[in-house]
Amino acid sequence: MEQNPGDVSESAARASRELRTLVGRLRRRIHELADNRELTPTQTAVLSRLGKHGDASASELAAAERVRPQSMAATLGVLEERGLIQRRSDPRDGRKQLVSLSPAGREIFDDRVRSGREWLSRQLEESFTEAERQQVLASLALLERLIQPDL
Repeated sequence: MEQNPGDVSESAARASRELRTLVGRLRRRIHELADNRELTPTQTAVLSRLGKHGDASASELAAAERVRPQSMAATLGVLEERGLIQRRSDPRDGRKQLVSLSPAGREIFDDRVRSGREWLSRQLEESFTEAERQQVLASLALLERLIQPDL
């Protein structure tokens, strides 16, 4: 069993553990529902990163995914071969290439986001009453304070 840091209440430590566990399980469930179209987890992560954050260099993608540049080069090669990404020269530095989603890659990314959103909406509709959904919304507003910069 995980120990509490000495200066944290039991309720804070328990909420932390349970929230981390729940978020992880929810992410895995949404990923399971998506049609991965025989993509590896790294390939899926690259498409997801490009879909959320836009163009990136191969080295930026490697750093973000914590893989060696050679591994990222292989991943990008497969994605390019499948027509899911495009490469173009970086307008700020012609020696670099920027990677972006192709229209087919954008479609996969958008489908994954849409299917996750639809599943979660259906689950909230079918599993909770209106009052419970309002409690979820109130709880989310509280949790949002965790990521807000100190003002």
